[in-house]
Amino acid sequence: MCLAIPALIKRIEDKEAEVEIGGITRRISLWLTPEAKVGDYVLLHTGYAINILDQEEAEETLKLLQEVAEAAEEKG
Repeated sequence: MCLAIPALIKRIEDKEAEVEIGGITRRISLWLTPEAKVGDYVLLHTGYAINILDQEEAEETLKLLQEVAEAAEEKG
């Protein structure tokens, strides 16, 4: 199973971007989404932005992922 998560682009330099995911900053590749710009949410998979998401969809997905993580913590 593969997992891709929303990430917010904070800065772009050439074909790489600095993104924020849950308070953590990472550098990713924009080779598959060259049209992405600062402020966009992208779907991140294995270090590559594979799609651009609208803000509402990204925030809803992040909320659901947070709920899953909290439920897993409660379960132990």
